[in-house]
Amino acid sequence: MSCFGTRVTPDLYQNCCNASNLCEFDGDMSSIVTAPIYVQQVFDAVKFNLQGMKTFNDQVFTPCIPVGHRIKRVIDIRCKRFFNPTNVEDPKNLTLDVDTSISGASFLKDAKGNYLSVVGADGTYSERIMYAETSDCDEKCMGTPVFGTQTVCIHGNVLIELDLLLCDSCNNEVIFTVCANVNIATKDQPMVLTNFFEICLPSTIDTAFLPRFTEFCNSACEARLATNNFGRDLNIEPDGNVCGNLIVAICLTCEKKIVVPVQLCVLSTGYAEAPLQRNSICTTFPSLFPAGIKECDTQNCEDEKECECECPPPKRPQPRR
Repeated sequence: MSCFGTRVTPDLYQNCCNASNLCEFDGDMSSIVTAPIYVQQVFDAVKFNLQGMKTFNDQVFTPCIPVGHRIKRVIDIRCKRFFNPTNVEDPKNLTLDVDTSISGASFLKDAKGNYLSVVGADGTYSERIMYAETSDCDEKCMGTPVFGTQTVCIHGNVLIELDLLLCDSCNNEVIFTVCANVNIATKDQPMVLTNFFEICLPSTIDTAFLPRFTEFCNSACEARLATNNFGRDLNIEPDGNVCGNLIVAICLTCEKKIVVPVQLCVLSTGYAEAPLQRNSICTTFPSLFPAGIKECDTQNCEDEKECECECPPPKRPQPRR
């Protein structure tokens, strides 16, 4: 039984899949070639963990436990972020608003005072262009330190599930799951976490591109009973409602990066190819990528043959009659 009705939940590990192996190497070193790529390189990065906690008293869980049952023990407590895939602007979605200020450098702005952003590796305008006077550290062949302050505002909901072991008057045991959708904070009064960091900036003079600053965070949540004793923390009302005292922790991992565009030479075995799923009528299909050109391919390329077709001789003009 669960909060999703009497439907039996299938095994969590069935009806799953494994990703295809797009890159295979047979061990033949002759198939490895050098290839230049134009990418973004991480010059420096810092990562840190943050956590925020909130307590909930007399939190109501649903559904009600069946009549004639009592709680024998708590088997498991789970917590996950609330997310509505049909509305990314749902105020209940657990959201992280990250605001970073720096000293020792500045983010470039346009004439209207808007930050200059460029497309990052995630395909969005997630990178801000930075500038600092780096000549002193350039002379020492070193990077220039930049200091920053990060503020993370958290608002939205989390889902908490309790797996309870119930026992009836005949000592028959059953696992029963109750759920609660709880609000961590509102957008007007968010949970605020702050930390400080130091990061290294490359030269802004001896380069065609100014360095870019990008940041991202991920969140998880953990829940526990307030005193780790279900006898004190859980209360069953006469109508079967379950109320509990909980502590919910929001766990964050954040990373800041300084990236610069570079051209690198890498070893490659060729283009990655996805496995083909055949279910078609067509006999030929177009290619998705141009063929890689190697010197050995051009040396073995056959010369174009001259046309061997015979052309008829021109006709002699006939006299007029």
